[in-house]
Amino acid sequence: MSLRHAVLGLLGMVVLLAGNACGAARPNILLILADDMGFSDLGCYGSEIATPNLDRLAAGGLRFTQFYNTARCWSSRGCLMTGYYAQAIRRDALPGIPSGSNGKRPGWAPLLSELLQAAGYRCYHSGKWHIDGNPLRNGFHHSYEVRNENNNFRPGNDLKDGQPVPPSDHYYSATAFADHAIKCLQEHATHYPEQPFFEYLCFITPHFPLQAPEADIAKYAHAYEPGWNAMAQQRYERMIAL
Repeated sequence: MSLRHAVLGLLGMVVLLAGNACGAARPNILLILADDMGFSDLGCYGSEIATPNLDRLAAGGLRFTQFYNTARCWSSRGCLMTGYYAQAIRRDALPGIPSGSNGKRPGWAPLLSELLQAAGYRCYHSGKWHIDGNPLRNGFHHSYEVRNENNNFRPGNDLKDGQPVPPSDHYYSATAFADHAIKCLQEHATHYPEQPFFEYLCFITPHFPLQAPEADIAKYAHAYEPGWNAMAQQRYERMIAL
């Protein structure tokens, strides 16, 4: 994660879903993480990119004006899912201590999913993990764990509930992760309607490599021809208006 790309924000993107959120003691929680997304890459923050569903959430919710992360993927995720500073949980490099991308969390730093499971939640993970440990042994009841983070069109060694995901000619990472999240929540609504849920949905995109379906590329084929400076000015003006 680049510091200039205020990641994790997505409207703060701890979305308390309507219907169960208002006044509920244990609201349903959908947390969406977009890797390396710029702070102004959503329509509700002034972007020329169409993000109508997220814009609707923003219109009925809260948009942060300030947000911070650790400028790296694994450490930001560790902070988000534990509530501790990256250095405290060994997810940022410290001299003389096993830490950084290969650091292991101390036993006193459980993940949010473990705490929510203990509080009666059903927990689901879809997409990128990049935290030490196994999702299924850290509070999640179902998990789609991407293992091939450098290609959005091949599932590689991805695991669904610990089992290999078969090859597919119609695979695109963002769609696969979203579909898995939807299936988890459909199953939840059918079999566990009395319990609250926590869905942790983590996209690879728009992290490098920048890969998108042909239809999306065609949609913006001429959008950036005015050049970076012109686009930045246009976004700035829209952000001021917002």
